[in-house]
Amino acid sequence: MSQQYYAGSCLCGALRYEVRGEIGDVVQCHCQRCRKANGTAFATNAPIKKSDFQVVQGEQFLKSYQSTATTQRCFCSECGSPIMSIKADTPEYYRLRIGTLDTPLAQKPMMHIFVDSKAEWDVICDQLPQYPERP
Repeated sequence: MSQQYYAGSCLCGALRYEVRGEIGDVVQCHCQRCRKANGTAFATNAPIKKSDFQVVQGEQFLKSYQSTATTQRCFCSECGSPIMSIKADTPEYYRLRIGTLDTPLAQKPMMHIFVDSKAEWDVICDQLPQYPERP
């Protein structure tokens, strides 16, 4: 984790951001809310410090949705790309959607979480630790 600068964007390019700091442990979340928010079997997320995140283009396109009492999901209002989520219990961090990074990331996923609620058609084909919920 020596690199301290990352750039990212949404699918349409209207929204661009920078992370100037460390990207935490990469996790693959299989909960139903992440599946629905991303339209796929799981979301690949990592914590970043809120103070390290900056929108450099298209801030007006960054919208949020309160998906639960404790979670806001942020996305591009033009193309719908999920960018991050904000958890009430860790307000100093964002959970960045790693698929929106444009800068290569050397880190690999560390674990699968919420596998008890994974999609019935999904098969986990790696040897990473699996947890029924958040460890």
